[in-house]
Amino acid sequence: MSDPYAIGPVAPTPTLPPTNFVVDVAEINGPYSFSPSPATVRSEQVIVWRKSDTVTHHVAFDDRSVDTGTLAPGTLSQPIMIGRGNWNYNCAIQPFMVESVTATASAGTPVGGASN
Repeated sequence: MSDPYAIGPVAPTPTLPPTNFVVDVAEINGPYSFSPSPATVRSEQVIVWRKSDTVTHHVAFDDRSVDTGTLAPGTLSQPIMIGRGNWNYNCAIQPFMVESVTATASAGTPVGGASN
């Protein structure tokens, strides 16, 4: 006799690709640097800046469209999505820390757009 409450085979839960892209603010590429350097993300990815060194930083895009506020050691920025194109940014506390991030239509395919 079969069990009327038995559940048939259950499909495995699909594993979703990670959507967050992490940029480390740390001494990975020398003192006071960002990594990766420069960064390339897909336009559908969410970016977070992770404070991995012992100094406080503040990431700001040159066009002022993104501002993380002060990032204390061991913290993450709020999740941020950017439009396609090339975006320059720096640390507002240590302005000599400069970098860029490129958002592409899909992995590795840059799309023309405003350079900021």
